[in-house]
Amino acid sequence: MAAPRFTDQLNAQIGNEFAAHNQYLACAVYYDSLTMPQLAAFFYAQALEEREHAMMMVQYLLDTDADVAIPGVDAPVSVFDDITAPIQLALAQEKKVTEQIYGLLRIARDESDFASEQFMQWFIKEQVEEVATMNDLLAVVSRSKDDINAIEQWVAREQGGGATDPTAPPAAGGAA
Repeated sequence: MAAPRFTDQLNAQIGNEFAAHNQYLACAVYYDSLTMPQLAAFFYAQALEEREHAMMMVQYLLDTDADVAIPGVDAPVSVFDDITAPIQLALAQEKKVTEQIYGLLRIARDESDFASEQFMQWFIKEQVEEVATMNDLLAVVSRSKDDINAIEQWVAREQGGGATDPTAPPAAGGAA
């Protein structure tokens, strides 16, 4: 069984992942409303990814016979000043999640919870990718904010769906 201190924090992180899911949905809807289908699709996919991260955490808790508590989440930001604002928010959110993931790893190490420490390793790798992706996206959108077609072309070319990561932990419910 996972350390109680770790499982308490992992339950809180499930809420953080669902909040990220909702925030990315709000970003997707914003871009959809601007008729930016590529950027909207990117954020819809990001939303599903965040949901899947939450469900991976749920599955880990179930696998370790720990209690699962799905926390409520606050409403996402849904009004943005310009087309860069959702990406700035997403980048800040990914940096915050990275710190939360590091905190979970520290707890697992402090508690000598080796299984939980190993479980968190995949999320560390994932956060490096997420922050890099949002940094790149923000650079492109900031540079091209007056040329929506250029942004859409870049997203279509560079942010296409990647292959499923075979090293990812299983998600409860089997699919996103």
